[in-house]
Amino acid sequence: MRRSMARSAAAILAVAFLLASCGLPGGMSGAGRVPNSGPITLLGSCSQADDDGFREQARLDVRDSDVIALDWQIWVGRRGSCRFDLGAFQQTRSRPHIELQARDRSGCKLLLYQDPRRVTLAHSGCERQCTNGVSDQAWPVMFDPRSGGCADLSR
Repeated sequence: MRRSMARSAAAILAVAFLLASCGLPGGMSGAGRVPNSGPITLLGSCSQADDDGFREQARLDVRDSDVIALDWQIWVGRRGSCRFDLGAFQQTRSRPHIELQARDRSGCKLLLYQDPRRVTLAHSGCERQCTNGVSDQAWPVMFDPRSGGCADLSR
């Protein structure tokens, strides 16, 4: 339960960071004026499960802000799941964050951004990629930028 609360808080902060960085020049965030760290490079693999049945498996390969490979599955307990595969998306943006849009024109976007402690992969408008209406309950996946594994959300 504690990890679920940490995941929720981290997801809210990650979305707030993304929104704050969108409108300011030079990739600067609003609150702390933290500069964008430059191009994202990550060979990541994260697989974890919570006590409440939420689990995720994500594989991500990003080189100099170009997404080379992406395979991400999220299960929201027994209520439903979401699946994202790079073949179904086209990269449309590299700075200040990476953005991929669904090729099916559904409006689904995958957003990838980095702060000093984690690389976050989030989704927006992706109801078609999820079953049983769970897209609003499927939180972002966060990678440790140093190891490529799952980020420690307790820090």
